[in-house]
Amino acid sequence: MTKRTPEQLLLLEQIKQVADGLAKTFAPFCEVVVHDLLDPTHAVLAIHNNLSGRQAGHPATELGLARIMDPEFEQVIANYPNRFSDGRQVKSTSIGIKDSEGRYIAALCLNIDLTMFQGFQGMLNQFVAMQVDAPTNETLDPAGAEAIRTRIDQFAARLATTPRALKAEDRRAVVKELKAAGLLDLRRAMEIVAAHLGVSRASVYSYAK
Repeated sequence: MTKRTPEQLLLLEQIKQVADGLAKTFAPFCEVVVHDLLDPTHAVLAIHNNLSGRQAGHPATELGLARIMDPEFEQVIANYPNRFSDGRQVKSTSIGIKDSEGRYIAALCLNIDLTMFQGFQGMLNQFVAMQVDAPTNETLDPAGAEAIRTRIDQFAARLATTPRALKAEDRRAVVKELKAAGLLDLRRAMEIVAAHLGVSRASVYSYAK
């Protein structure tokens, strides 16, 4: 780990305060992370509204390593597509912080969980939907994992909530709905459902009984 100057220590402390304020403002859907690029093997200095499952002391990301290697690397990368390890879609922004010598010493990163907004979108879509006169058997549901996630999002939207905020009885109901639709027969279905609901696979199996 590189020895820090008083200036670098002050910058890191101020960035931690900025991160805390942003996290409180944009809770609960925005994860805010402070990366200490002077210690890449333990770069995560602070993490607020933890959505990714990472912990303080985790190593630097590829983006952080790129900044360490190249002081000319782009300082602000905004609104780029990303994903958490469980497949949730994320919109990320990364801001590199330099000291007076032009060296990257830290990064402030914001990761917005888009599944919550997709749930809001589902509520709005339901609100503006109109009943058609002629019934149809056609379905436009996408195939595979996305079909499962879409069905869960729609279920949560009907309850004006998000998949991970569903109560146990609601999780059981949505799993029953997936089973009735034949979606639990898809490859890795239980794993996909568990990740999207934020529960264990064992819980999903128990809900499906």
